[in-house]
Amino acid sequence: MANKRDFKKSVDAIGAAVCNEMMAAYYNIEGADKNAIAASIEKVLGSVVKAKDNANIFFDKGVKAFNDHQEYTKAKSKFFKSMFNKIHTEFGEEINSALKEFNNAIPEDVKKANKELVKE
Repeated sequence: MANKRDFKKSVDAIGAAVCNEMMAAYYNIEGADKNAIAASIEKVLGSVVKAKDNANIFFDKGVKAFNDHQEYTKAKSKFFKSMFNKIHTEFGEEINSALKEFNNAIPEDVKKANKELVKE
């Protein structure tokens, strides 16, 4: 990720796209478990907020803590890379969990019909 702003925009876009699909199913699929879909949407929104909040991190050491500016830059870059990888991984896991919950809320006949459409 290039920076915090891009990361947050990406998280927002992913969350919005997933929620949009879930809401379409909520309103358009007969027999869907609306309570489970609503819970899935809440999970997605919660994971978006959590990822964005976790992205508000700062490197807690100054240049004086290192031998030179190059060492500082390497350490700072490594810190942010590992932190954003961790946040991104957790975000993905939470989205996948919400999607599994959502998929369980969709009636089997609708799932079968969708699979048939994909095969064609």
